[in-house]
Amino acid sequence: MIVETLSTFPEMYGSVMGSSMMKRAQEKGILDFTAYDLRDWTYDRHRTTDDDPYGGGNGLVMKCEPIFQAVEDLSGITRHYFEDEPACPRTGSAPRHADGPRPTVVFLAPQGVPFDDAQATRLAQCERLLFVCGHYEGIDERAYQLADEVISLGDYVLTSGELASMVVIDAVVRKIPGVLGAEGGAETESFADGLLEYPQYTRPAAFRGMEVPAPLTSGNHGLVDQWRRQQSLERTARFRPDLLEAAPLSDADRAFLKTLNLG
Repeated sequence: MIVETLSTFPEMYGSVMGSSMMKRAQEKGILDFTAYDLRDWTYDRHRTTDDDPYGGGNGLVMKCEPIFQAVEDLSGITRHYFEDEPACPRTGSAPRHADGPRPTVVFLAPQGVPFDDAQATRLAQCERLLFVCGHYEGIDERAYQLADEVISLGDYVLTSGELASMVVIDAVVRKIPGVLGAEGGAETESFADGLLEYPQYTRPAAFRGMEVPAPLTSGNHGLVDQWRRQQSLERTARFRPDLLEAAPLSDADRAFLKTLNLG
């Protein structure tokens, strides 16, 4: 998968994309990541990407011109980056995949569709994702014409779209086959089957009077599977009962839920 970001602070991605699972995914050739600097599509000496809002108000708004030019260049529609190079002191990478598959353009904004596991699974099927990250008070509304997807992480405000995009990228990339070390690992995580994941334990078997549940040390795989399923159901019923409405439940699941006394 090709994943690209367009923002005014591309250096923010260094630690996240250069560590752990994201680093390994790139080393395996599963993920091709590039963080582009929006300032490379500006033409004044201050490399301006924002301006005062029309109508007044606090803060600054991201300008639409550099966003349009950058997305069009990265998509292979135009070649501003190369044609206008003498007029702009470039510092970042030139578009690498302009002749490749058209990117699915993703904006991060409060008015977007709430992000969830199903959306991560769907985006993981895309060949190429381009995240356009806002900053300050937001993005000129006209730029949203470029969006194929507008995503919201939740009902709160972050300093920048870079932070939100990192969360989405992580959730999406781990869905790609071969990224996680354990085969099928993503299939047993929270939300993958509509439920919260069961509790996890490791050595020692006993610690400060707290023991690992007996089914997990029994060596009986059928008993382990049953315990994990029931724990997943109970944890979901206790902490996120709203998830049960859409979760695929068997008759045995429903019968077990009826035995719980959660008040």
